Amino acid sequence: MDEIVKQIHDLPSLPVVVMELLASIGNDDFDLKQLAAKITLDQSLTAKTLRLANSSFYGMQSTVTSIRQAIAVLGFHSIRTLVTACSVSAAFTPAPGQRFDFTAFWRHSVATAVAAKALAPHLRQNPDTAFTAGLLHDLGTLVLVSRYPARYEEALAYRQSHDCGVAEAERAIFGVDHALVGGALAAHWKFPATIEYAVSGHHAPDSPETDGLQLTIHLANVLAHGLDLSGTEDDLAPALSHSAWRAFDLSDDAWLALFEEIEQAFRDVARILVR
Repeated sequence: MDEIVKQIHDLPSLPVVVMELLASIGNDDFDLKQLAAKITLDQSLTAKTLRLANSSFYGMQSTVTSIRQAIAVLGFHSIRTLVTACSVSAAFTPAPGQRFDFTAFWRHSVATAVAAKALAPHLRQNPDTAFTAGLLHDLGTLVLVSRYPARYEEALAYRQSHDCGVAEAERAIFGVDHALVGGALAAHWKFPATIEYAVSGHHAPDSPETDGLQLTIHLANVLAHGLDLSGTEDDLAPALSHSAWRAFDLSDDAWLALFEEIEQAFRDVARILVR
């Protein structure tokens, strides 16, 4: 883990605007004019923001041509999610010839985010915070894949030969899993503590330190795998925590309605956030 932490510290810092947006979670008192000006300075962010604002998902009657218009259309929470996703994605690039499926990774991340947002009201949590935590929950995977590509290939081979989950394979090869690594990265990038804990604890939600958001992200991750939204052929759903199942305590009909809501929302959001 010490070696991995050194690799984390060598990663570039996130853009200041992302740090400010993440710090604003739970507090929407943000200068939107200043936000628009900062996004406009980044050509890639500007292009993706305008694309999202003009997508059929929002059904605008006229073309959105400026970031200030886009913020008005999308709302602060959607802008925060988009800026965060684009910036985190840009911090990691695949090695030449690497077999890791980044598209499937981001599809699963978006699916978990969508599921977390749908689950959050059942525990009286902020849906937008849950969405952001779900989107970032597998950050540690990006560290391991980008910094140790050959060893991660070993982990993938171990997973296939032992028919086990990714976290178990990572622990066999690295001695740690992506949840622990992701928590370390979240701490290094100074994410809000609630998101840091959700990232680090989403595979171990029965520890004494478990909080509500960890339960939500844990269950959202299981649902995203169970609904096979990443599109991978050999996806496995992790074991479901009894604590999470009891915390939500939904009827069969409520679960079926929730599954339908998640699948529909995923189709809409993935078209924008996943290349």
